[in-house]
Amino acid sequence: MQRRQILAGAAALPAASLAAPAMAQPAQNRVLRYVPHANLPNIDPFTNTAFVARDHAFLVYDQLYGMDENFRPQPQMAEGHVVENDGLLWRFTLRENLKFHDGSPVRGRDCIASIRRWGRRDAFGQVLMSRVADMTEVSDRVFTIRLNTPFPKMLECISKVTTSCLFIMPERLANVDPFTNITEAVGSGPYRFIQNEWVPGSRLAYARNADYVPRQGNASMTAGGKVTHFDRVEWHIMPDPATASAALQSGEIDWWEQPTADLFPLFLRGAAARNVRVDIINGTGLIGIFRPNHLTAPFNNPAVRRAVLTAINQTDFMTAVIGTSGIEGRPDLRREGIGYFAPESPSASNVSMERMRKSVDAARAELQAAGAIGQRLVLLNATDLSSINAATLVGADLFRRMGFNVDLVSTDWGTLVARRASRNPLEQGGWSGFFTFWSGVDHWNPANHASIRGNGENAWPGWPTIPAIEAQRDAWFNAPNEAAEKAATTEMQRIAFDEVPYVPTGMYYQPTAIRRNLTGLLKGQPPLFWNIRRA
Repeated sequence: MQRRQILAGAAALPAASLAAPAMAQPAQNRVLRYVPHANLPNIDPFTNTAFVARDHAFLVYDQLYGMDENFRPQPQMAEGHVVENDGLLWRFTLRENLKFHDGSPVRGRDCIASIRRWGRRDAFGQVLMSRVADMTEVSDRVFTIRLNTPFPKMLECISKVTTSCLFIMPERLANVDPFTNITEAVGSGPYRFIQNEWVPGSRLAYARNADYVPRQGNASMTAGGKVTHFDRVEWHIMPDPATASAALQSGEIDWWEQPTADLFPLFLRGAAARNVRVDIINGTGLIGIFRPNHLTAPFNNPAVRRAVLTAINQTDFMTAVIGTSGIEGRPDLRREGIGYFAPESPSASNVSMERMRKSVDAARAELQAAGAIGQRLVLLNATDLSSINAATLVGADLFRRMGFNVDLVSTDWGTLVARRASRNPLEQGGWSGFFTFWSGVDHWNPANHASIRGNGENAWPGWPTIPAIEAQRDAWFNAPNEAAEKAATTEMQRIAFDEVPYVPTGMYYQPTAIRRNLTGLLKGQPPLFWNIRRA
């Protein structure tokens, strides 16, 4: 109650956290000020799988094909394509007069180099590259991809909005080793990154790209006409919810991506409601997971991983993350009964869901049988992300009650992302597990689902080696019809409940908060900065 009283009066406080140079800019109505859910630790959209890196990249870069709000690929940088030789040759033609922010033209060789670099890191891209025989620049505007095996999901692959997305960058940047971060952001998208104004942990700024020529047609998620109505976009990093709330209510910021749950009632009544509206733009929700490290004890033992499944109560986690309040049209923002695929996706199944028994006593008995009672568990936490922090605190308590010796390591998200890349044992700075969230569309099918993969050292941090899951993933890619695809994903879930690449912790819908004088906010994901304008 004390926290709510403080927040309710927060609008009367000065929102002094905005950097002075931003407030000194002329024509303030032409500046859009935004608070992202996290700090941006690095600007490489291929090496950094965090959502915030993808969201940044969609301002700066463009894609060959975009994806509309119905998740259908549409030409974007590409004028179009043709498929020849029984699906083995794809010929892409770029739109005329595409230019990078440094003034150089976008050429076929830039596209080829970008595909190669992205294809080394992204799960879907790796499948594509395993079927590529060669890629050739025919002319500045035309390039071909020749395959050794047909790949009918080509357009879904190159247009996806799940991390990492295929963004086209100049050849000189795309030739940087895919396991080394690029240090400058040069794309051909609707905004230019103003690198000399980047203050990590505080602010990022983008200027409208005057050379950008939008496609014809209405904007629909990342497809269609990307028409910008602001000369400048500023991202202000505000980990403190009270500060962000005060700034939004006073009009010093325009858009807060992820307000905390205890603020929804405030924004739905009184003076705040007259100036701020709350809406859900990502209808696929956010799915929580606990990611164990399969390389180190205690979770290198599948019996120990299964014990966590036995104990998990998804409602406990989602209540801590999003609370019990709802918004208009969705009175309860929580969902339980979440398996290894998004519940409304064609891949979803109920197979083996009974393995989540919500029983700490049964889980403790399983740990006892596995010889894991009292084992050390190094749990990473990101305190600057309220959803992850809330889930981690619930998880830490659960693990202690199960019988683990929990070592909770609390840092910021950027530090967590850096540490989770370590494969060292615990005594040398390693880790046991962490909680995080993926968008529902990330778990829509096996192509985009990085956390279910079992490809060992090439897997997402946690590095599970589960050949049976990989075999069913291949079966899905090669499935001749929807029934065969469904059979493959159902079997993937059965295997996942046995091998436990990760533990599903539930799902919630995250509202966004935006000033009422802004219109044209697009539904879907990621947060999009075209079409939106000030009334």
